[in-house]
Amino acid sequence: MARIFCVANQKGGVGKTTTAVNLAWGFAMGGQRTLLVDLDPQCNATTGLGLTPAARHPLLVDTPVRDSLLPTSNSHLQVMPGCRSFQDVDQLEKGAISRRALLKQHLDAGMGGYDAVFIDCPPSLGELTQAALASSSEVLMPIQCEYFAMEGLTQMIHVIRDVMQSQPGKLSFGGILLTMVDPRFELTHEVDQEVRDFFGDIVFDTVVPRDIAICESPSHGECVLNYAPRSRGARAYIELCMEVMNRD
Repeated sequence: MARIFCVANQKGGVGKTTTAVNLAWGFAMGGQRTLLVDLDPQCNATTGLGLTPAARHPLLVDTPVRDSLLPTSNSHLQVMPGCRSFQDVDQLEKGAISRRALLKQHLDAGMGGYDAVFIDCPPSLGELTQAALASSSEVLMPIQCEYFAMEGLTQMIHVIRDVMQSQPGKLSFGGILLTMVDPRFELTHEVDQEVRDFFGDIVFDTVVPRDIAICESPSHGECVLNYAPRSRGARAYIELCMEVMNRD
């Protein structure tokens, strides 16, 4: 059975998409059949791999989801592209429970035959994120090493717990990842210690440093693992991949 990772945080700019893309690429490098699902209307997971967003969202068209998947230069990785259509985004985000159930049904239908699935969520706690959580087996939460890192985490965790309670045994807390770590700053050490003291073993040992290669890679249509494999950022994501795999 596939491990389905929901990469989520209601706060933007924390490295969520970067983490989803590089973990998906790393798992595919390891020979695992991997699917990256772009649920963020900004479509950064799609364009960050040099792919084109869909004209209509794959979860809304009448054709099977598999027909909308895009190949990548890694033969083990496929992408369900995002869509920037305001009409489609509005339709996906309408707040009825039936809409969430429909989204979950379509997501589930597109996930068969993979060893690992990574869902890149929008920076919100809306219907798309909640549908992704309901379709996942594990949730990964990147947080930035800054003053407001803990802000909003409580609300996010409440939503995760609600999904866990509604589907006992299906969703687990895969881990919290510290991103944009700069050891030169005292604040970085304070946030790191505070998060580890509060959440304990849920926090990954691996941290992702601030690295220009991570920032540059999307503009070249590549993940940092492919763009700058010897960079600090690439090494961190390789270590994270190994840590995530070993938590299975």
